[in-house]
Amino acid sequence: MFSALQQLTLNLFSDAPAAPTVNSSAPERSSGPTRGPAGEAPRAEPRVVALDGAALLPLPLADALAPASFTHPRANRQARLGDAFVDYEFTRVQRRTIGFVIGPEGLSVRAPRWVPLREVDAALQEKAAWIVRKLAEMRERQQRQESERIEWRDGAEFPFLGETVTVVLDPAHGFAASGGVLDLGADGNARVLRLSLARNASSVQVRDAAQAWLMRQARRIFIERLDHFAPLLGVAWKKLSLTNASTRWGSASIDGAIRLHWRLVHLRMPVIDYVVAHELSHLRVMDHSPRFWETVESVVPDYHHLRRQLKDAHMPRWG
Repeated sequence: MFSALQQLTLNLFSDAPAAPTVNSSAPERSSGPTRGPAGEAPRAEPRVVALDGAALLPLPLADALAPASFTHPRANRQARLGDAFVDYEFTRVQRRTIGFVIGPEGLSVRAPRWVPLREVDAALQEKAAWIVRKLAEMRERQQRQESERIEWRDGAEFPFLGETVTVVLDPAHGFAASGGVLDLGADGNARVLRLSLARNASSVQVRDAAQAWLMRQARRIFIERLDHFAPLLGVAWKKLSLTNASTRWGSASIDGAIRLHWRLVHLRMPVIDYVVAHELSHLRVMDHSPRFWETVESVVPDYHHLRRQLKDAHMPRWG
C-alpha cells in the first residue's frame, strides 16, 4: 500500500489532479457548510489539508493571539475590556462624575463616593475601545522612548529646537560660566555642543552638564517669548519657573506666575511659541472655553496644527 508521500509523488505526474488522501484514522473536523449573510447561499467552511491528508480547519486569529494586558503599579481592580485585561488604580474622590486618566503608569479611575461599582464597570465598558487604544498608544510611546534613550558620552546626540545636537567633550576650554558652547561642526552644518569636561567623564557628569546648559537655554528662550507675546495679549507675567512635570507642559496662575517644562527646548520654536501663548492666554481666560481658544488664536493662528504636533511629540529618554 502506497504511503501518503508516495501518493503525493504520483499525483504530481498524473494528467488530472487527484483528490487528497484522507487519513481514515483522523477525527472528523468539519462541521458542514455555514450560512452566509442574509440573501446569500450557504458557503463551505474553508479547509486546510495537512501533509498527512487530514482535513483541518484554520485556527481563528482571536485564538492564535493572546489578549493584551495592561497593569498599573498600584492596581486594585481589574476589568476585561474587549480582548484586553486591564489592571487599574481605583480611588474614591470628591467629584461629580467618573473620571479616567491614562498616564505612563497605566489607567487610573476616579469615582464619586456614592457611585456603585456596577456603574463604574458599566462606564469602563462604554469607554473600553478608547481606553484600550490610549493604553496601547502610551505603551508604544514608552517603548519608542526607551529605544531612544540617550547614551551620555562623547558623541551623544539629542534634539535642541528641533535639530540634532552632538555632544563633544572639550577639556581644553572652560567656557566661563556657561559650561558649554554651541557651534557648527567640522562640516559647517552639524550642530555641536562643546562641554568643558574631561574625555573620561562619567555618563552622569555628561548628562548633568548637558542638562544644565539646556536649562539655561530654556530660561533665556522662554523669557524672550513671554516678553514677545505678553504685550500682544495685553497681559503681564510676573515670574517664570522651570518644571520637570511628568504630565503637563506648563501652567499659569492668576497672579502672573508661569511654569514651563524645560524640555520644551527639544521642540521646534513654533511649538514652544504655542505653549507660551497658551499659558499667557490663561492670564485672560482661566479655562478652556471657546473664548480662551479665540485668545490663543489671536496670536498663534495655526495653533490647531501646533497643538497636534505637541501632542504627538516624543522626547528622548533622558535617564
